[in-house]
Amino acid sequence: MKLLACCAPLLFCVATAMADDSTKRGDEIAKAWAAQHTAEIVELYKELHQAPELSFEEKETAARMAKELRALGAEVRTDIGGHGVIGILRNGEGNTLMLRADMDALPVAEETGVPYASKVVTTNERGQSVGVMHACGHDIHMSNMVGVARMLAENKDAWQGTAIFLMQPAEERGAGAKAMLDDGLLTMFPRPDYAVAVHVAADLEAGKVGYCPGYACANVDSVDILVKGRGGHGAYPETTVDPVVIAAKLVLDLQTIVSREIRPNDPAVITVGAIQGGTKHNVIGDECKLQLTVRSYSPEVRAKLAEAIIRKAKAAAMSAGAPEPEIDISEGTPSMYNDPELTQRVAAIATRVVGAERVEKTDPTMGGEDFSRYGLVGLPISMFKVGTVSAERMKEFKDANTPAPSLHSPLFYPEPEKTLETSLSTTGAVALELLSKP
Repeated sequence: MKLLACCAPLLFCVATAMADDSTKRGDEIAKAWAAQHTAEIVELYKELHQAPELSFEEKETAARMAKELRALGAEVRTDIGGHGVIGILRNGEGNTLMLRADMDALPVAEETGVPYASKVVTTNERGQSVGVMHACGHDIHMSNMVGVARMLAENKDAWQGTAIFLMQPAEERGAGAKAMLDDGLLTMFPRPDYAVAVHVAADLEAGKVGYCPGYACANVDSVDILVKGRGGHGAYPETTVDPVVIAAKLVLDLQTIVSREIRPNDPAVITVGAIQGGTKHNVIGDECKLQLTVRSYSPEVRAKLAEAIIRKAKAAAMSAGAPEPEIDISEGTPSMYNDPELTQRVAAIATRVVGAERVEKTDPTMGGEDFSRYGLVGLPISMFKVGTVSAERMKEFKDANTPAPSLHSPLFYPEPEKTLETSLSTTGAVALELLSKP
């Protein structure tokens, strides 16, 4: 018994040293693979950038992703929740890690002027002719995913378990994750122990990594309000119930919800993005339409905002003796909550890979991200960011006192080499650690 007691500290030290060696080896594999293969992944990125497809229309993109995953020996399933694709690499007993990339592009005509710019024009669901562009970096996300999948396939001796490569449709519509989950996604492989995604950042220098534990993206709700009145001649307003005046009052009333009904510590936004009413100078119409976007983080604040909007709209109509308005609230994307423990672990890995001076804790945003839905079904999730703007361009923007083009801008483009090398090495190291051998 004394001998065992004496040996216990030694055994612990040996086990710790082996774990440290495994971690160090994973980091080295990821950095070396990224350095050696970034150029070929950049070429894949440029091909994807030139062939964007809109949400729920990602047929060719999905076929390309399925082909890439099959080529490295993954078990592939397609047409999940639309054009969703999964690739599964099984490598013995161990953890299950789900890595997610989104595939859809935006109805934006590209104006970047880069040699590989998208020239795609298509017809949208309204019959309008629109340009199409990967203005949100989903081409980077897919290229990174393919690269990490190749890395894991080529280094099976460095990890153990199951790697899931999820290529998701329709993130820009906030609907792709739900569609895949509703189609039985989580019944198709072992339940993931972790789910990780990367997203490009337009305000972060290429080569840097950002992380945000806890709430990182907002609830996104759309509200349509039809204000009803009684139309007539603009010269005789006493014979009418003017819906434009009611709508104008309502726009101002809505601004008091966040400032007077929500705690200052609870972030919330109500924006009236569109107001449409009337046809002519001297005609008072019968109705006026408002379109709102509403942002929040917690479910409690989300519900309170909805209740208050309905109450204010009905009150504005009642004060003018108008009919009750029609109010439609469509729940879009739920807020994204990054698992704090997993996110701190990802940040620690990124710090080892790119250096502490290139890893930043970023602020939560009021943007939406349907990666959140995988967290709502009980998976520990973490989305981290990679910078996209070269140091030279960042300095130019700073000197001109102008922000860099944001995501969804026709002028946004990443520096692909530095962005992808950082993304590949960081995501690869995260995957190798979360799938490390017991």
